[in-house]
Amino acid sequence: MDLDGDGDQDLISGSWPGELFFFRRGDDGSFAAPIMLQDQDGNCINIGGGIKESADEILIRGNAEFATEDGKTFALYHGKRIASTPEKPVAITGTASAVHACDWDDDGDFDLLVGDIWGNVWLIPNFGTRTRWQFGPAEKLTAGGFRGSLGRLRLLPLPAVHVQGDAGPFTADWDGDGDLDLIVGDGRGTVSLFTNEGTRKTPRLARPEILVKGPARSDEAPTAPRCGHRVKVCATDWNGDGLLDLLVGDLATLKPDLPPPTGEQQAVHAAARAELDGVQQRYGELIDALIGRGREKDAAKREALSAEFLKVEARMKSLRESLPVEEESHGWIWLFARRPDKQ
Repeated sequence: MDLDGDGDQDLISGSWPGELFFFRRGDDGSFAAPIMLQDQDGNCINIGGGIKESADEILIRGNAEFATEDGKTFALYHGKRIASTPEKPVAITGTASAVHACDWDDDGDFDLLVGDIWGNVWLIPNFGTRTRWQFGPAEKLTAGGFRGSLGRLRLLPLPAVHVQGDAGPFTADWDGDGDLDLIVGDGRGTVSLFTNEGTRKTPRLARPEILVKGPARSDEAPTAPRCGHRVKVCATDWNGDGLLDLLVGDLATLKPDLPPPTGEQQAVHAAARAELDGVQQRYGELIDALIGRGREKDAAKREALSAEFLKVEARMKSLRESLPVEEESHGWIWLFARRPDKQ
């Protein structure tokens, strides 16, 4: 993907905080340090990100970090210092952006499709040129064909493209009719196809159909590898048969193959689990006392609670490390080869 039109293949990436990152490729093949993509007004792009203030807290969705100076805690966010106080603490989270560059409107430059943690897919149009981008305001993609009564020229708004969280968009000419269709992976492991029933210049997406069904939910991790969740997808002719296949990356858990514990180990593990239950309960109580709605506001009491919190947190970590691992996290890439009868 040559985003800046200089003839070299660059990289772009979403992020957990939500900002989009551009890695420019140099003439020697190496990539420069990433920069955050900005819109035409000079603002870092992060759909759904920003600062949201309520009566109880200040929530930052984005690339922020905490710092302390002269005993005071604050958050740094795109050049801003936001104070965090017992009366109104700052919390930091993200929008889990996933970005895909494509020429969505067939005007010769790259637009951006961005999926978010809530399962929406957004179009960020490029009003610039092939070599100099100018990204405009984001708009939700819609799907479902026409709605309403054409006879009375009364058309209802189309529903937004929406999947089951952690949307990961990709475009390809899946049905071979010359325009871009939309393929979206989601948080539950499902891959959906939104066929373009419009034109190359004016896409109109149909209702989704499932290409890959996500795994059944289970309280226990499987013992054998299987396709997981939070899937991201790429469509390519992997086996050279003239048909687009799917490469699907995931986040999965697997139950490790460990030898059965001895009787002595079982006793040690049982004692650790019993203590861990109480430690985790106290950990939750301290979290609530420090940052919850009923948080303690007296400075001396907060200091004592903070000191206890560090000790409880350390003990909880130690107990967890003493227990056998019940789940391992993995990230696999799966090939779903397309069958000739499913063109």
